[in-house]
Amino acid sequence: MKMNKDMMDKKISIRSIENNKISAKIAYYHLPGLFEFYDFYCAFLPLYRAHRDWFYDWCEIGSIYGAPADCIFGGGRAGYGDDDPRAVLQLMRDYGISARLTFSNSLLREEHLSDKRCNKLLEMLSEIGDEQNGVIVHSDLLLHYIEENYPNLYRVSSTTKVLTKTEDCRKELERSEYSYVVPDFRLNKRMDFWDTLPDALKKKVEFLVNECCYFGCIDRKACYENVSRKNLGEDCPDHICTAPDKEAGYRFSKAMKNPGFISIEDIQNTYLPRGFSHFKIEGRSLGSAMILEFLLYYMTKPEHQLEVREELYLDSMLDLF
Repeated sequence: MKMNKDMMDKKISIRSIENNKISAKIAYYHLPGLFEFYDFYCAFLPLYRAHRDWFYDWCEIGSIYGAPADCIFGGGRAGYGDDDPRAVLQLMRDYGISARLTFSNSLLREEHLSDKRCNKLLEMLSEIGDEQNGVIVHSDLLLHYIEENYPNLYRVSSTTKVLTKTEDCRKELERSEYSYVVPDFRLNKRMDFWDTLPDALKKKVEFLVNECCYFGCIDRKACYENVSRKNLGEDCPDHICTAPDKEAGYRFSKAMKNPGFISIEDIQNTYLPRGFSHFKIEGRSLGSAMILEFLLYYMTKPEHQLEVREELYLDSMLDLF
């Protein structure tokens, strides 16, 4: 029987991956809402530990990221958590999870680096935790400041850089200052590019899996800069989104139709076999009910999803909306 070209290409691709022995065995998810959804994680993490068999054994929580309200280093999305940072970081320590500060403001100036609140958070992040903690950054100014003053914190290159060109993405991955790089979601399916990376660089890639933004958006960087200005306290108008269907806001069902969406099947069958193991879930500006849906989809076995929902929805102390 004659084999069609697609089948031949698939077999060649699989054989190449197997010969190079670069398959990753564990998917590490980087979850949103370190400060924003502290109450949610206080309920979810004990459940995750007590009923680990309800969740896929091929995935783990790599980190939880976020920023409290009123952080001028903040970017990407405006943080709004107001819980005690020490309690938040202690929760991460109790469960052996890496904490990440989202300090991806792209417009920082030299005078901002002395901000007491942000430096106190960096100091606490450096001190609290058996797991190594990290910082998501955009500004090279802040990057070098953290390298010099908080050298035990690992650095993550933020997706707010909007790295849509493969050559720019590779250069970013080659920078030794970064442990991980989050490319723009529009590069997610560029397997022709990802397959050219050596193993050492593949280990640094952190794919943004559930982006809902318009795939053809040309204003993404301007949108992020608007958030940076607001976090700096500048009086500026809101960014006006011009994407189709912008009125609907974030919908997971819409994100699933995005050309850059990475499904659970993609992770298992495409990315892990190629040696990629880090996946970022967005959602800091969404409600905790939506975060639960992400964790049900990406981490929870289908036969146990209802039990997880029941445990969390029936927790009278947790406001999921």
